[in-house]
Amino acid sequence: MSWDDDSDADEYGEHRAARAKARPTGRQLAGRVAGYAGVVVGVAALAVGAVLAVSALGIAAKPGGFGAPAAKPDGVALPPVITPLEQGDQPEGETEATEAPTALSGAEVAAVPQVDPGWAAAIAAATGIPVRAMSAYALAHVSIAEEQPECGLAWTTIAAIGAIESKHGSHGDTVLDENGHAQPPIIGRALDGDGVAKIEDTDAGVLDGDDTWDRAVGPMQFIPSTWAKWGSDANGDDVADPNQIDDAALATARYLCASGPMTSADGWRAAVFSYNHDNDYVDKVAKVANEYAASAE
Repeated sequence: MSWDDDSDADEYGEHRAARAKARPTGRQLAGRVAGYAGVVVGVAALAVGAVLAVSALGIAAKPGGFGAPAAKPDGVALPPVITPLEQGDQPEGETEATEAPTALSGAEVAAVPQVDPGWAAAIAAATGIPVRAMSAYALAHVSIAEEQPECGLAWTTIAAIGAIESKHGSHGDTVLDENGHAQPPIIGRALDGDGVAKIEDTDAGVLDGDDTWDRAVGPMQFIPSTWAKWGSDANGDDVADPNQIDDAALATARYLCASGPMTSADGWRAAVFSYNHDNDYVDKVAKVANEYAASAE
């Protein structure tokens, strides 16, 4: 109902007769002008207050303001490596790595540098990342730096994703064995469209044990169809296994770098957003990655 409708109706809803309007005096005109000016000033004050309130709320929700920070892409040194063992050499007391049951044809085989175990242990202690997982993230950093030096991806980002996706391969009652396999395997919920993406089975249940729907698999939570493209063999056993953390970490690195260089804040955020299309997720990865970088300094 408009204001005119309201003022022209009586208490029974009948239309009132038009009333003669007296010419306003000079004092009345001045009063009206002052009143209108007061309304304009009041509205302007409310608008400014609203903007300030929204800004304050935004800063409270994100201490960095609306532009949440990205990880420091160029502030993390390359992990040190030692001379790899020659083919066939095996230290006394160690056994060959057990081949995982899942092999994917066409998976890339990476060179296997050896991350300095002393460095890995020290950084693991400083960051709280399990040593076996730390070694995998560092190996992925070294490998991707050799393959795609222009990418600029560091282990801190890979480790942050591993922390968020599976607590470094320790989700639930899962642990990483000495060979980096998640035992028991980490299998996500069915992607059946009920509060999650709807992705029908793409691997006949080979990776996730579900021949109806796809499920995210392993420490880095790869969907089978994504693993089919990015699955990698980082530990040199000729098997690309999403449940093996070396393989999963290198696949994560290659996936991220496919978005382009991560040496700028925008490039870094675009890459992590491609991993999970959620800005809150990107913010969380940035926070954790920066914490790891600070702890490792």
